[in-house]
Amino acid sequence: MPYESTITFTLDTICPWTYLAFLRLTRALSQYRTTPSPPVSFTLKFLPYQLYPDFSAAGEDKYIWYKREKYNDDEEKMELYMVYMTALGVKEGVEMDFKGGSIANTLEAHRVLFVVQERFGEEGAWKCLESLYAQYFSEQQHPSSPSTLTTACLAAGLSEDDAKELVEGSEGLAEVRIAIREQKGDGVDSVPYLVVEGRRRDFTLVGAKEEGEYGRVMAQVGKEV
Repeated sequence: MPYESTITFTLDTICPWTYLAFLRLTRALSQYRTTPSPPVSFTLKFLPYQLYPDFSAAGEDKYIWYKREKYNDDEEKMELYMVYMTALGVKEGVEMDFKGGSIANTLEAHRVLFVVQERFGEEGAWKCLESLYAQYFSEQQHPSSPSTLTTACLAAGLSEDDAKELVEGSEGLAEVRIAIREQKGDGVDSVPYLVVEGRRRDFTLVGAKEEGEYGRVMAQVGKEV
């Protein structure tokens, strides 16, 4: 039987670097799983983290916030950032647009993702998160609006009634708040933050790595089984 390992991926749904890491990691994981008789069975688990917990639920214009908070209202620096991030997104097969939409509090997005993961496991959570990322970065949607969360729930496989009940309710809220506090208590202060369990040792990767690096870590875990 293959050794069972959990890959914990700590993220925030408005962080472009966690989006890039998510795309690279899932490709590396898919490739590993297609190798003949892999010695390790990896399970991907998502954990919540809020980069900006004091954001309001309503939020504000994404472009204006980035330009002000990251680049001191410098238009040229902001433009260079957008060109750079757009190029990275294109390389991964996605479009990232910082000119439209709102940046806002992500607690509700984390709550919904948490519940979907509890109910549907890795596959449902992956589809939910993929939808949250695509809506926010490519479609200029609010990160935690009811419509955004409902779309993500439907992508994960929930029925319309179940999606409505989850989005309008508070299921998982206390658990998500506890999980965020636990991550901070464990020393997580930035995302993406990834831990791959191994038989002999765990591997921690901070920041968005290339697909090949994720693959090498998984291969190393297999060698040490």
